[in-house]
Amino acid sequence: MYDHIGLRVADLDASVRFYTAVLAPLGFVLCSRDDSGAGFGPKGEPALWLHLHKGKAQGGAHIAFRAPSHDAIKTFHTEGLKAGGQDNGAAGHRKDYSPTYYAAFLLDPDGNNVEAVST
Repeated sequence: MYDHIGLRVADLDASVRFYTAVLAPLGFVLCSRDDSGAGFGPKGEPALWLHLHKGKAQGGAHIAFRAPSHDAIKTFHTEGLKAGGQDNGAAGHRKDYSPTYYAAFLLDPDGNNVEAVST
């Protein structure tokens, strides 16, 4: 539905480490990187852009990535914690969302709520 999303980040290296780890199980890669930002997405098609912001970035965005499987969601969560993310909901069914909703949630280094979901 969207073409691309941009997030301001306070520490580009920390954010690149985090997003590289959590997006790999979902099939996305680092497509572009320079001193001012980085882009992630399918190879050659960045859709998530991180922009270095001097000073503290304002978290609060919510991004949900479609995952190919429950195992990919579990790996997303595990690898995200190892890469500096904070737990915001372990992998599991969210029957209050829908009977088939399976997701995990992490807070990225800037406090954004990042989700991997399979329905």
